[in-house]
Amino acid sequence: MPKNFILDTNVLLHDPRSIYSFKDNNVIIPIYVIEEIDQFKRDLSELGRNARLVTRYLDSFRSEGSLREGVPLPHGGFLRVSFADQQELPSPLADGNLMDNRILAVAIDLMKKEPDTEAVFITKDTNLRIRADALGLIAEDYDTERVEITELYTGFTELLVPREAVDQMYKPGAEVEISSQDQLSPNQCVLLKDETNPSHTAMGRFNAAKGRVVPLLRLIKEGIWGVRPRNMEQAFVLDLLLNDEIKLVTIVGKAGTGKTLMAIAAGLHKVTEESLYHKLLVSRPIFPLGRDIGYLPGSVEEKLNPWMQPIFDNVEFLMNLSRADKKAGRGYHELVDLGLIEIEPLTYIRGRSIPNQFIIVDEAQNLTPHEVKTIITRVGDNTKIILTGDPFQIDNPYVDATNNGLVHVVNRFKNEKIAGHITMAKGERSALAELAANLL
Repeated sequence: MPKNFILDTNVLLHDPRSIYSFKDNNVIIPIYVIEEIDQFKRDLSELGRNARLVTRYLDSFRSEGSLREGVPLPHGGFLRVSFADQQELPSPLADGNLMDNRILAVAIDLMKKEPDTEAVFITKDTNLRIRADALGLIAEDYDTERVEITELYTGFTELLVPREAVDQMYKPGAEVEISSQDQLSPNQCVLLKDETNPSHTAMGRFNAAKGRVVPLLRLIKEGIWGVRPRNMEQAFVLDLLLNDEIKLVTIVGKAGTGKTLMAIAAGLHKVTEESLYHKLLVSRPIFPLGRDIGYLPGSVEEKLNPWMQPIFDNVEFLMNLSRADKKAGRGYHELVDLGLIEIEPLTYIRGRSIPNQFIIVDEAQNLTPHEVKTIITRVGDNTKIILTGDPFQIDNPYVDATNNGLVHVVNRFKNEKIAGHITMAKGERSALAELAANLL
């Protein structure tokens, strides 16, 4: 039995193609949603782009018939633009001047007029879902692909193996065949444990092309730019970052786990020591993504400084500058002046093609799935891209810990041979920082 799905404004602004996501059910858009969308159409942000896209989609359906009467959708069902008689508003919605109340009124009116068809109100506004539920409406969040953090792919696992398999990992040209390899994802990191002595272990990575577990790169033990891994997770991360066959690396972890530091160290090594890439390109979302940075005085570089200072701090730490060096004016700008590092906002990335670069997108948890898609599709030949972030520290009101762009990429790319992922849990910034991350 088809259902009636009534969409709130934030659903269409979050995903302009949401009207195609309800299979053979009916999609109803309150006319007041169109009014709200109209307020965003001149914005230069992602919301403005989505508002214009929604308007074009709806206008294209007018050629199929009357939107008021309903037009057929490609996968079945009908699309309608509806409104309710303001005289019939329920008493809790007596203030018809509030747009949310008018939108709810349409859902309630539809529920009464078509009692045989289940009405479901779809909104990403938590408070509006609560109000709808109190009025007797079925209210749901909109997420085509929601991934709970506790179920997120971690990127590594532990396996019990014979003692000989662990010993083999320490020999030159080592490769170990695992009987349970069908359960491993490409580039999944593995801690092999001796069946008879669990303290006897070896770290490796599953090579899907060979169907075997191979040791981590030897360079990791030596360290890069003065950085050596302090725990197993950091060792796994460095292996993925330094492996040239892996073009996309996602790193999820709480504050202080070393996500950004490891990524920058690997990028500097690949650019300066191995000359594999022309430059290291680092960026963070200037929240909200797409907002004009002209509110700050100065050039683009000067406007970016407040946003990019965490990146600069990590670079200067890796440069191991003494107090005298800093007093003499030395700093991250030396690498910028040499063209080895470029700091750039994501605001103007659409339409670009970026070849031969090592790209780091920090704080990627503040990006929507569409924004992440826009960024990754800019990658050109011989470019590697790293996405780092903490899903529990989100500033963007349009995403949460389960549907942000970073988590979306982790879930979609976990079975791809050119991608790797690690979820980091152990903090190494300081004892105080680790305690604060766990207790506060």
